Amino acid sequence: MNINWNEIHELATVAMTRSYSPYSHFPVGVAALVDDGRYISGCNVENASYGLGLCAECGLVSELARTGGGRLIAVVCVDADGNFLAPCGRCRQLLFEHGGAEMLLMTADGPEKMSDMLPWAFGPENLK
Repeated sequence: MNINWNEIHELATVAMTRSYSPYSHFPVGVAALVDDGRYISGCNVENASYGLGLCAECGLVSELARTGGGRLIAVVCVDADGNFLAPCGRCRQLLFEHGGAEMLLMTADGPEKMSDMLPWAFGPENLK
């Protein structure tokens, strides 16, 4: 599948503008290419009870499920300036669950496989 990284980056940047981040003032946007050709996105949504905030990747995975599921192929996560971000460990686990070891995540050094971003990952096959 052909990956248009510029389009994914642009969608992540637009999603970032919809972030609700009045406490951290750190808006995050994320976008992805799904295995059926769809593009989806998400943004972080904070809460006055800080622990209840939702990372942008949570919104992305919810949007994936809401729009029919599938597998994530390529993901871009950005900050307020459009710079590439590495998701936190929790979010790497979310992405791994829905994209697997071969999913690509854009980094400042270029695309990286999820297996490199989350070595020794725990997935559904570990529950058998």
